[in-house]
Amino acid sequence: MKKALLLIILAFAVMGLKAQVTVEAAIDSIEMLIGEQVHVTVTVTMKEGAKVEFPVFKPTQQLISGVEVLKSQELGVKSQDNGFVNRSVLYTLTSFDDTLYYLPPFVVKVDGKPYESKSLALKVLGIEVDTTHVDQFFGPKDVQDNPFLWSDWSLMFWLSVLALLMMALAYYLYLRLRDNKPVITRIRIVKRLLPHQKAMKEIEQIKADKMQNSEDPKEYYTRLTETLRKYIEDRYGFNAMEMTSSEIIERLEKALANDKNAADTMKAELRQLFTTADLVKFAKYSTMINENDANLVSAIDFINQTKLENVPAEETLKPELTEADQRVVKTRKTLKAVITVIVVACAVMLGYVFYGLYQLLN
Repeated sequence: MKKALLLIILAFAVMGLKAQVTVEAAIDSIEMLIGEQVHVTVTVTMKEGAKVEFPVFKPTQQLISGVEVLKSQELGVKSQDNGFVNRSVLYTLTSFDDTLYYLPPFVVKVDGKPYESKSLALKVLGIEVDTTHVDQFFGPKDVQDNPFLWSDWSLMFWLSVLALLMMALAYYLYLRLRDNKPVITRIRIVKRLLPHQKAMKEIEQIKADKMQNSEDPKEYYTRLTETLRKYIEDRYGFNAMEMTSSEIIERLEKALANDKNAADTMKAELRQLFTTADLVKFAKYSTMINENDANLVSAIDFINQTKLENVPAEETLKPELTEADQRVVKTRKTLKAVITVIVVACAVMLGYVFYGLYQLLN
């Protein structure tokens, strides 16, 4: 009696252990056309950490006669809440015979013990062909020759490649030209005072400062003679600022020899002015106020009688470029010229290519 009870308990224990492992197989379609594929998913439910071995098939190995296994793919492991896991493998099957197949169970080993899935069925359907009207089917065509010769197309091909390379070069040069900022030169038009206008403006300032009545005649005659020297230099074009009074008078006599506006009286008055100025500056000569006024009037008369009024009062100033700026300008001109030549050459080559293609295709 005890032995019978023990055997019953052992039987239930073994059945409980087997119930812990299940193997299921599912097919995604029980019908397919010849040459199509179906997928069979084999899933094992087992305790976590158990060792499992799925059936292994080589590519195109037959599962049964007429059914091939193309490949197998591990789908991964999914955990459950009760300490069990699901592990699945996907098998891809195909067949080329139209019949009904019985797929045997998939045998999976868990911890060395084999477990089987349920068996499956697969129906392979053929394609109906109307053999009574064979004239509607056409056989394979012969191999056709190329409609052109490479020698006819080679020139257009290489010209196209060359044009593409040249366009790439032109684009690179354009980027260089764009990054290389141009040298901007601005021509300025400056309104300038004429020599007699500048001289009269300075004399008006001397009069405004009442320097002819100053107790220091040296400063007065220094400013007056400097104004005259600057006017003579701008008017007659010789460096009066660096000459002595006698040298200035000598040069003026030559310059005024053909001047109809210049009178002998004016020359004498100018000579008297420079002589007085030299005496004041170098010999500490003291002058009278009326003498200062007379010399001021002499300076004004000289300027009014020798002035040139019909002279442009505007001057155009062109900036001078540095060597670096000149190199930049030269480089930009060269890049523009090269880009222009490349673009024109590419246009000519592409035009020839299109014309050649049109001739070959027509």
